[in-house]
Amino acid sequence: MAFEFATASRIIFGAGSLKQIGALAAPMGKRALLTTGHPAERVHSLVELLKAQGIECSIFPVPCEPTTDLVRTGLIQARDTGCDLVIGFGGGSALDAGKAVAALLTNAGELLDYLEVIGKGKPITQPSAPYLAVPTTAGTGTEVTRNAVLASKEHQVKVSLRSPYMLPRVALVDPELTYSLPREVTASTGLDALTQVIEPFVSLKANPMTDALCLEGMRRAARSLRQAFENGSDAAAREDMSLASLFGGLALANAGLGAVHGFAAPVGGMFPAPHGAVCARLLAPVMETNLQALSIRMPASNALRRYDEVAKTVTGNNSATASEGILWLQELCRALRIPSLSAYGITETDVPLLVERASVASSMQANPIKLTAAELEGILQAAL
Repeated sequence: MAFEFATASRIIFGAGSLKQIGALAAPMGKRALLTTGHPAERVHSLVELLKAQGIECSIFPVPCEPTTDLVRTGLIQARDTGCDLVIGFGGGSALDAGKAVAALLTNAGELLDYLEVIGKGKPITQPSAPYLAVPTTAGTGTEVTRNAVLASKEHQVKVSLRSPYMLPRVALVDPELTYSLPREVTASTGLDALTQVIEPFVSLKANPMTDALCLEGMRRAARSLRQAFENGSDAAAREDMSLASLFGGLALANAGLGAVHGFAAPVGGMFPAPHGAVCARLLAPVMETNLQALSIRMPASNALRRYDEVAKTVTGNNSATASEGILWLQELCRALRIPSLSAYGITETDVPLLVERASVASSMQANPIKLTAAELEGILQAAL
């Protein structure tokens, strides 16, 4: 057995921990680029905490999932305003944008030099500028991952900027920041968090450290996601979901993902579909297809036993089977009102191109079995 585990230099978790941001950032620089999707009034308290430590902010809005053009604009602003550190404050979009800008601040060349798939894929050679990640949703876990997912409108695809040098210096996770999330955001991001503790658990690259994180993340998400959806001010449920998201980020960064995220990249690149909602809709069909394929072509695979363990964990029933786990997930998606993929304009005519792009996505490579084109098409059709 051999594996590597890498994460942010420091993780701080707890309700009210945002108050530490000024003291944490002060040794790292004096002028911060603050990437955020939040309105000014939501950011005000954070800015004041930084000012109290002598840190000025240049606010860079991230109104949507980050694109290559948006990151280039953020880099120009950071350089023009003399920023020596970057703080991401928001959901996965704001955090990924900040992570990408921080990496480009210290590495010469152009963004496309380093991007996978559409760029040259050159390795990043210098550590990023100091970067602090403060998530305000509970879903992506990007505060502890080594990549930033960016959309290229020109290529109609999402790709990653990726390097161990991109791991944040500090991940500050304060569950209080998630209390005001709307129901639909709680649902989609929460199901993304659940996906990100299931896929690494059955991944080809799973290891004992990520297994422990995944199982604990599944337990917490299973018992608290519906409660957080129904009562956003439930502190215990919000804490569970923030932990599940964090554990998912730790797991995926070290064990990879699978077919759900393999599809999410091209779907998100071609259609205005929120990442979390796409993952939520695909999770059950992917699990069902993986189970069928494994049973036929790899009946001795350990992933079959692991899917049974997923079912036992999420249902709380020690005799549950993988099929019962799929039924539980389908019911959860109905309760959380997750729309079909057709709600975002995806039709059957789009299936072949999406399958073609998904089959070469980096996340697909860790799926527990290589799926055929027909199996991939069946997943999408089930999610429409």
